[in-house]
Amino acid sequence: MAATPFVRIENVTKRFGRFVALDRISLDIAEGEFLTIVGPSGSGKSTLIRLLVGIDDVSEGTISLNGARIDQMPANKRPTCMVFQSLALFPHMSVGQNIEFPLKLRKMAPAARKARALELLALLRMPADYYGKRISQCSGGERQRVALARALAFDPEIIVFDEPLSALDYRLRKTLEKELKDLHARTGKTFVYITHSLEEAMVMSDRIAIMRAGRFEQIASAEEIYSRPVSRFVANFMGEVNLFRLAMNDAGEPEWEDGGIRAAPGALEAAAGWRGTLMVRPELMHLLEDGTGWDFTLDGKVVAEYALGSRIQYAVETAAGSIVTVERPFETRVDDALGRQMRLGWERASVHLIPEGADDGKA
Repeated sequence: MAATPFVRIENVTKRFGRFVALDRISLDIAEGEFLTIVGPSGSGKSTLIRLLVGIDDVSEGTISLNGARIDQMPANKRPTCMVFQSLALFPHMSVGQNIEFPLKLRKMAPAARKARALELLALLRMPADYYGKRISQCSGGERQRVALARALAFDPEIIVFDEPLSALDYRLRKTLEKELKDLHARTGKTFVYITHSLEEAMVMSDRIAIMRAGRFEQIASAEEIYSRPVSRFVANFMGEVNLFRLAMNDAGEPEWEDGGIRAAPGALEAAAGWRGTLMVRPELMHLLEDGTGWDFTLDGKVVAEYALGSRIQYAVETAAGSIVTVERPFETRVDDALGRQMRLGWERASVHLIPEGADDGKA
């Protein structure tokens, strides 16, 4: 018999009047997992976590923790805590008073509260003398750590994050991504994280759940979703991608929407009559001087190039007028590429086939 999931969300629907924000969704979360939920605005991410922590009530379905239902439990009785985008710290209180606030509500003795606050400051790698510092004197990154310490003071079984890093500058955000991942490993808590940022999701998560129009489109590891998306929507949502529509005729030969693509014999593992999309990520495509020896080739003209720090990206226009993106390390940039006719090549191992009907949407 399978073990009971730590968190089980089963056939949950949430309606606001006639609007269906969540449509019969189900999800199991393992204890100690770092699960990130991503999706476009309006996909249902925030609604889902509000149901999990008890801010809103489910319309249908159940939410259980270790086999016991919590969906009808008041928010203040649930073993969950939420870190908001705004952080919701008390500006008139000190760092220590903010961290101690949930402990004070539980009527813990002052000495024990302070000891716990200092313990949490150490866990978040903040100096002990920050205990008496005013919130108004703290930087954005310091406030973020105080909010995390206050959440941990509740000793919740699940910590829910509602885009907590979105207002921070890039460099600080990258630092805190690593710190959150490290904190998750050190505490062993279950983290459920909401973000619009693909990069945050890829860096931190054990699994990623992609939402679309109130339902889950795909739930898997970052590597699985990036390399083997189940739909065009997911492929587009998870970063730069090249998608080529393809049909296999009755003789088992490929017919492309962009007729300039050439496939070596045996390069396509698709049966006669198959229809769908061939996906290849830009970093797996190559700009070639000599196009021989590749499983797939396509000719085009380089119409733009973009320096992206350690990488350089090329936009290549094909004879059919479509734009294909190629990415490579900056140190291997092609001199005088702009305006040149070049051949693109990629290998059979670099492609992923998405069958027609899985989805025809775009992020």
